Amino acid sequence: MYRVWNFVTNYSLLLIIGAVIALIWANTDVYSYHALVDYPIWFNDWIGIELREWEELVGEKADAYGYTETAKVLTAHYFVNEILMAFFFAIAAKEVWEAVILENGSLRGKKAATPLFATAGGMIGPITVYLGLAWMMGPDKFALVANGWAIPTATDIAFSYLVGRLVFGAGHPAVRFLLLLAIADDAVGLIILAIFYPSGELAPIWLLLSLTAAVGVFILFNWLPRKMDRGNQLRPTSTWVRQKLSFWPYLIAGALSWFGFAQSGLNPALGLLPIVPTLPHADRAFGLFAEAEQYLTDLLNHTEHLLKHPVEVVLFLFGLMNAGVAFSSISEPTWLVLAGLIIGKPLGVLLFGYVGAHTLKLGLPEGMRTVDLFTIGCVAAIGFTVSLFVASVAFDNGPVQDAAKMGALLSFGAAGLSLIVGKLTKVQKQPG
Repeated sequence: MYRVWNFVTNYSLLLIIGAVIALIWANTDVYSYHALVDYPIWFNDWIGIELREWEELVGEKADAYGYTETAKVLTAHYFVNEILMAFFFAIAAKEVWEAVILENGSLRGKKAATPLFATAGGMIGPITVYLGLAWMMGPDKFALVANGWAIPTATDIAFSYLVGRLVFGAGHPAVRFLLLLAIADDAVGLIILAIFYPSGELAPIWLLLSLTAAVGVFILFNWLPRKMDRGNQLRPTSTWVRQKLSFWPYLIAGALSWFGFAQSGLNPALGLLPIVPTLPHADRAFGLFAEAEQYLTDLLNHTEHLLKHPVEVVLFLFGLMNAGVAFSSISEPTWLVLAGLIIGKPLGVLLFGYVGAHTLKLGLPEGMRTVDLFTIGCVAAIGFTVSLFVASVAFDNGPVQDAAKMGALLSFGAAGLSLIVGKLTKVQKQPG
């Protein structure tokens, strides 16, 4: 496995800084914090939150902006969560796409079977614990919090990777197992977001715009140039398209696809996903955010590395826009999210991983013990980034959403739990 330390470290550091600033700001001057989050960048009739919803959020201060009547408002929060975060999800989708489609992809063949079983447990376990505890609170509470069932299913790839290295050492097979689990978790998470958390009333006809954009850009700028160059080793047409047009046709197609998602009612942060598979790509993958991929000349990897540092800034802004919750907001949803992650995730990974490895005899990587599955589950319980995102779409603005977000933030405590469990289970660190 190639080194991915530098990218993941930068990714995590900026996200943490943004989240810490937001927490301090919201607990010292909540009004100015929400003035930033709800700031209206553009009053328009196309993209953003509904004008009436924005007026309810801002209250009497809305009149100070002197706006004219429009259908929507592009707020700072919407700009970060629904537009800029689309690039983050595109990078995640790129990793999932390569892991599934390429011949040596990490989610192909028997080597991925046990991690996929563990992933299923890492989703079912948290859901069961979350909904089970919510049901025990009574029907009123259950109805209030039930829609947050997907929040504890998330695994933050970068933070989990960092903690996994600390617990197991960079060379331990459990680290690769954890990465496979996290990638598969992300893939299922994207499906959950698309199906169960639409951003408005569904209008599926608009998805034809996304489909047309994806198919059109693939045929015109990927398939057709390769077909025209067939039999010519110099590949003049493909070379001209790559050198003169670069990623711009795909960016335009991405904008159209994003708009199609926004108008369809699906979460627009997923709007770039149909475009990712259309980019020309190499026939091999080196691993999650691998530095070695910068030496590949295909457009998909080139575009990913162009986005690398901008996405780091995006994640800083995401932390800043979403982590600003008051400590006083801690309540039942906080503990439900934490219980789903801290209890449901490790138990689910252990149980389903055991079934895959031993009952179905799919096996574990050489050098990895069955008890390591529980430790991996503890590491994977760090929901953070994606849990925060799901909390922001699962609940409307208010105390329930804030409490759920606090649970996502506090899930970082799973890092300390993982280190303790690693010591108790006598993990033998293996340097990379």
